[in-house]
Amino acid sequence: MSNASSIRCLITAGPTREFIDPVRFISNPSTGKMGFALAEAALAAGWNVDLVAGPVALEEPDGAILYPVVTAEEMFHQVDALFDACDVLIMTAAVCDFRPVTQHVHKEKKDDASMTIEFERTTDILKTMTARKAHQTVVGFAAETKDVVTYAKNKLESKNLDFIVANEVGQPGTGFAADTNEVLLIAADGSSVKLGPASKTAIAKELIQLVTPIIS
Repeated sequence: MSNASSIRCLITAGPTREFIDPVRFISNPSTGKMGFALAEAALAAGWNVDLVAGPVALEEPDGAILYPVVTAEEMFHQVDALFDACDVLIMTAAVCDFRPVTQHVHKEKKDDASMTIEFERTTDILKTMTARKAHQTVVGFAAETKDVVTYAKNKLESKNLDFIVANEVGQPGTGFAADTNEVLLIAADGSSVKLGPASKTAIAKELIQLVTPIIS
């Protein structure tokens, strides 16, 4: 049994950017608000927090150790370095699934640039971590625009997670960039708890409380 002060929590937050050239990239609308709210809630619970964050415009939570990254590959390497020492991984980051095969060294001029870009898959951070998990509890997020629960349950099983947070995005007031959210926390045993609609701060506190008994 671990007490709260000995729990080390690794949280990922925000988007990643995958560059086409030095001034152009593909990304997504994630702002990191949910991940940072979870970091605050974990700190308030007395946990030690490592926060790996993509490019965000948020204030660093007081007490967390922040590891800023930009690309999916950078996030993977940072999580990989911290995972073995953590007790719980909460993966809220919206990691880009694809990156351009070629990243041009200089800005592509408009008249000369190809209109076709070849992509390759980025490293599946969650699946890579759970393949070697020992004592860790791993919580994933499934941000979907349709069939949210179905996709979330598939992700829960295929990536060997302990929990998945099913989060419908693309609707006003929830998901990316919003200050509020509404999610479904699904456990590996099939049980689920609906959280929200509420502020991301309130949902983060509930999530930390719900996973605490599992890792204590």
